Amino acid sequence: MTLEDDLASAAATGNTAGVEDLLRKGADVNGVNKYGRTPLQVMMMGSTAVARLLLTRGSRPNVADRSTGTTPLHDAAREGFLDTVKILLEFSANPVAVDNSNCQPVDLARERGYGDVVAFLESL
Repeated sequence: MTLEDDLASAAATGNTAGVEDLLRKGADVNGVNKYGRTPLQVMMMGSTAVARLLLTRGSRPNVADRSTGTTPLHDAAREGFLDTVKILLEFSANPVAVDNSNCQPVDLARERGYGDVVAFLESL
């Protein structure tokens, strides 16, 4: 496994200390794992500490999934993680990005019934 695979795994499990350690060892914050996804794309969406760490280290918040066109903001909104939505927006995530189904993050939050996320995104 590469450092980037390890970094993606640490991010996916919400392991903030592991993410920090791998970044210190030289893992590329925007490097892709063996599945072609960045740590921010696979991070545990409820882990605001991991999100903030990756973003402060230069992770690009608007990288879209190659197969679905979704961004990390789409994922966070779809799963109802308002705090992660706010952090992504703080680091210039595009709130009106559309995925391959022409859906914006607010549309996915609305489909899943996350009213707090919908209200926040609509207030922008």
